Amino acid sequence: MTHWLDEPCATTAFAWTLRRRDGVALGFTSHDRDLVIDGLLHRAGPGMVPSAIVENVRLDADGLDVDGGLTSDAISEADLNAGRWDGAALEIRLVDWTDPSRQRQLASGELGEISRGGNAFKAELRGPGAALDRPVAPRTSPGCRADFGGAQCGVDLMRHRRERPVILAEQEQLDLSGLADGALYRFGRLRFLSGRNTGTIHDIADGKEARIWLTQPPALAVEPGTRVLLSEGCDRSIATCAARFANAVNFRGEPHLPGNDLLTRYPGGR
Repeated sequence: MTHWLDEPCATTAFAWTLRRRDGVALGFTSHDRDLVIDGLLHRAGPGMVPSAIVENVRLDADGLDVDGGLTSDAISEADLNAGRWDGAALEIRLVDWTDPSRQRQLASGELGEISRGGNAFKAELRGPGAALDRPVAPRTSPGCRADFGGAQCGVDLMRHRRERPVILAEQEQLDLSGLADGALYRFGRLRFLSGRNTGTIHDIADGKEARIWLTQPPALAVEPGTRVLLSEGCDRSIATCAARFANAVNFRGEPHLPGNDLLTRYPGGR
C-alpha cells in the first residue's frame, strides 16, 4: 500500500496546534481553507510558515522559528504584549488536507522568545532537547530551592490565596480593597481574573497594607473593579519557612553550610 506522502499528487499542509497556559487551544493551517484536525478547528493562515525542520538522533539543542502575520483575531498584538502566549505548548504537523486523519508530527515543544516587527511576529520553538541544558543535580544554596507551593515544598497554596478587587492602579502599583497586610504577598504572584489582562500572571515585588507593587507594570490598562487573585510569597529563608509556614521539614536548602565568607575570616575577626 502506497504511503500518503508517496502519492504522485501532493495534498499536504502544515498544521499548528497551540495550547496556552490558561487552557485556551487554537489551531492554524497553511492550507487555504479551514480544517478540522483531531476535533479542533484549524483556521486557514497561509502566511504562517515554519523555518527548516531538521530531525536527527543526536542530543543537540533543537529549535526552530515560526513566522506569521498578525492577521488572525485569535493572535492579537495585545495578547502578545500581555504575555498570554509565553510558554504556550506548540505542535507542528504535516497533514493531508483531503483526509486530516493522515498526519505526521514534525516538531513539538513550547514557545520561547516572541519578537514582533510591524504586522508580523516570529516565535521560537523550544523542543524537548532544551531540557538537557538544565543542571543534572541541584546546587547548594542557603535559601530554599523548591517552588513555593510545589510538590517539594508541600505548602497548600489554597490556604494562602485571596481574591480582591482593584481600587486604583498606577503603573506597577495596585491598591486593593479589603487587603489588610500586603507584606504577606511579597515575592508572591498576582493573576488577573477580569479586565483586559485576564489570565496573565505577574510577580509581586513588595506590599504594604492595602497596596502591592508588581515587578513590572501590566501590559494593558487596569480599570477599577478588576478582580485579581493574590498568592502569598516566601523569601525562601529557613526562618520564614519554620515560623510562618511551620514547614522546616521540607526546606530545600543548606542554611548552615559554610559559604565563601569563611575564607575571609581570620583569628580574632568576626
